[in-house]
Amino acid sequence: MTKNPILDKIAFIDGQPYQIKANETILEFAQRNNFSIPTLCDDSRLESFGACRVCSVDVALKADGPSKTMASCHTPIAEGMHIQTQSPSIQKLRKNIIELVLTDHPLDCLTCESNGNCELQDVAAEVGIREVRYKNAADHSHYEKDTSHPYMRSDLSKCINCYRCVRACDEIQGEFVLGIEGRGFDSKIIKGANLSFDDSACVSCGACAQTCPTAAISDVFQSKSVEAQEKVRTVCSYCGVGCNLEVGVKNNEILSITAPEDAEVNQGHTCLKGRYAWRFYNHPDRLTSPLIKKEGQFVEASWDEAYDLIVEKLGSIKSDFGPDAIAGISSSRCPNEENYLMQKLMRAVIGTNNIDCCARVCHSPTAHGMQQSFGTGAATNSIEDLAKTDFIMVIGANPTSAHPVTGAKIKQKLMKGTPGIVIDPVKTEVAEYATYHLQLRPGTNVAVLNMMAHYIIKEGLVDQQFVDTRTEGWQDYHDALMNLDIDRMEALSGVDRALVRDAAIAYGKAEAAMSFHGLGVTEHSQGSRSVMSIADLAMMTGNIGREGVGVNPLRGQNNVQGAADMGCQPHQGAGYMSVEDPKWQEYYTEKYGVHSPTHAGLKIPQMFNSAKAGTLKALWIMGEDVAQTDPNTHHVVESLKNLDFLIVQEIFFSETAKLADVILPGTSFLEKSGTFTNGERRVQAVREVVKPLPGTKVDGQIIIDVMNRMGYAQPDYQPDTMLAEIADVVPFFAGAKWNELGDNGKQWPILADGSETKILHTETFKRGLGKFHYFDFEESKEIENHATSFPYILTTSRILEHYNCGTMTRRTDNKQIVSEDILLINPQDARQKQIAHESIVRLFSSRGEVNLKAHVSDKVKPGVLFTTFHFPELMVNNITSDECDLETLCPEYKVVAVDVEAA
Repeated sequence: MTKNPILDKIAFIDGQPYQIKANETILEFAQRNNFSIPTLCDDSRLESFGACRVCSVDVALKADGPSKTMASCHTPIAEGMHIQTQSPSIQKLRKNIIELVLTDHPLDCLTCESNGNCELQDVAAEVGIREVRYKNAADHSHYEKDTSHPYMRSDLSKCINCYRCVRACDEIQGEFVLGIEGRGFDSKIIKGANLSFDDSACVSCGACAQTCPTAAISDVFQSKSVEAQEKVRTVCSYCGVGCNLEVGVKNNEILSITAPEDAEVNQGHTCLKGRYAWRFYNHPDRLTSPLIKKEGQFVEASWDEAYDLIVEKLGSIKSDFGPDAIAGISSSRCPNEENYLMQKLMRAVIGTNNIDCCARVCHSPTAHGMQQSFGTGAATNSIEDLAKTDFIMVIGANPTSAHPVTGAKIKQKLMKGTPGIVIDPVKTEVAEYATYHLQLRPGTNVAVLNMMAHYIIKEGLVDQQFVDTRTEGWQDYHDALMNLDIDRMEALSGVDRALVRDAAIAYGKAEAAMSFHGLGVTEHSQGSRSVMSIADLAMMTGNIGREGVGVNPLRGQNNVQGAADMGCQPHQGAGYMSVEDPKWQEYYTEKYGVHSPTHAGLKIPQMFNSAKAGTLKALWIMGEDVAQTDPNTHHVVESLKNLDFLIVQEIFFSETAKLADVILPGTSFLEKSGTFTNGERRVQAVREVVKPLPGTKVDGQIIIDVMNRMGYAQPDYQPDTMLAEIADVVPFFAGAKWNELGDNGKQWPILADGSETKILHTETFKRGLGKFHYFDFEESKEIENHATSFPYILTTSRILEHYNCGTMTRRTDNKQIVSEDILLINPQDARQKQIAHESIVRLFSSRGEVNLKAHVSDKVKPGVLFTTFHFPELMVNNITSDECDLETLCPEYKVVAVDVEAA
């Protein structure tokens, strides 16, 4: 269904008839039909403003009737309109407007060498301005330039007060950093209380720089963008939002990155990571040669030497100890094609199902829980459905930091009055705008979700027709909830029952309620059960299978969804078919041409345990720094050291690479082609922007080289042929073709005819009937075993400026914005522990300790601490536990029993 269907009605532009679209402005109508109307204050991403009037046109209701001058940007098109875009009166009006605008702008504008960065200059030329009659009306040359930001600059002497930057900050990002002060010629744009970029609350999204028509606010790289020989469309490799990027390239060098406005995912918006944090791609720290450890030291080696060693070692270990003595860890940072190849290497060449990746480490409870409830472990809806929902629930996620573009959309909805619930132990940015913030004790999601379900039943808000016709297991679920001990759940969670009841009623009454969850749901001992409890809420209220509803995981890494889809997990192959089912073993045997291994392999925690025990001999890790990112770092490092052979495929000399026997230099997303699948199941083309650095190889080709040397024939890496192979193996990729993905990709299931699927479970669930599951709340073993000695609970997450272990962002100017991890502590706890704001504290658990800076904050409740994990010099995971989700072994990063004291 198109957003603005073409109607069987006609309007006229300069005498020519054209069909109109519903809800279209005159400007949009003209642009769609290739008529040029100059604008200054208009930006297609922003609400119509109508301030500059440069876009004025003459409008008559009949061909020979009287006309009226109207601003085309906010005047709706109507049947029978006769629009003149270039009448003499309109041309004169536009010239006068531009002349007046130029009085508030440097007078050399008409002759300056703007390098194509001044939209005002282009408009002046378009309307025929050759000189300015009203000279020296205003002089802003005394305005100081703001160079405080590593990525952005402002020179307000060039500003024409079009308000586009202010509106972009408000309407796209929702930060309200930019404003205007003064009147007449003295009015000017300000940042906060007339601050610099550095001192303001700016989140560095660059929306203001992208929209500014005069470069009064600009990117540091903006002047270079017009020098690009070509612009390549690709996809961001940070979080799972999957933003489209347009990369300006010249002589195999990246000059700039901007956000294309026609991108369905991000509509011309990015966060600072996607727009600015790309300089890591050619950083001096990049690995550019294979390295082999000899006598404890790494020495450079040829690719042939590295390959020969790998083939010899893996071959001998397989021969001596069997294929299950070898394992692989794939990467959610790499394209689908490379993840597919990694699992195929393990299964078809080595002969083991010992393959896993961080998709299972962070979101396996999502996949497992939603598969148990719905039959498919992926987002039920599209992010565009936010425009159609009337209620938002965010659970265990901080989207404005970890998923910034989607987070900005959620924040905008909440700010504009859409009611919502945030369930999170931290007072996140979206929590400040939500109607209800259920600030629970970390680890008690199941308790709070059961309370909500109890009240929905008690208040008569169950969609009984949906329950009766689309689900099973309802009566047992209902009866268990009616016997719920509310007193105990309230005491355990720390959330007032009245607040839970009010939130539950609001969710239950909503016509269309959308839920989003993140790692604050999954990375718990009851992670899978929490996901099923969220699914229960959606089913009992009928919020599944239509626009504006559903259960939507916020994927932490760019290709978490895709890595799981490709079979990088030990119990399911590519396409989620069970590796222990004889039917699917036969299927994979036929597809790969070799016998499929018959029993489930090791999950990552089991790999470490087996390595430490001596039964796992070799491990190949592609693009994961497990020595920094996985919990209980001491255990991980000891396990890796106990291996006979460790291969690490990386772009930098990571903490894990330091432990390797062989290091293979791979490539960044900017140097390869393939596909990423974002959090809404959108399969998008990742296109090579620059050639791989000399000495490096595309990761997929590295795997193929080894496959061929080990006797399995695999054609050289090409994105089109690899996607064709995937489409032959993975049923929901059946219609995926490289040359048909276009700029915006397609959402799977992609049917054989090439059509995509925006909403799942519209008429039936993948498993047939949706299934209800009830689970009692169970305390984490971490709390049961350690709370007496370690009375505080530490929970972790990301910040906006950095990404996971910081491998990429710490090698960009993002480090100038945030340069360390900090610990949030409640004022009450700080007083009790005699900890001052910004003092150094010792944070410790039964496993280790770290020293870091404390920030006293009411964002956490007493007894709860919060930190990030971006900087390896701190190694926060030295103190995290190896407790896991009961069903999937996903690590419980979010509940750590700790103590804290002044250092």
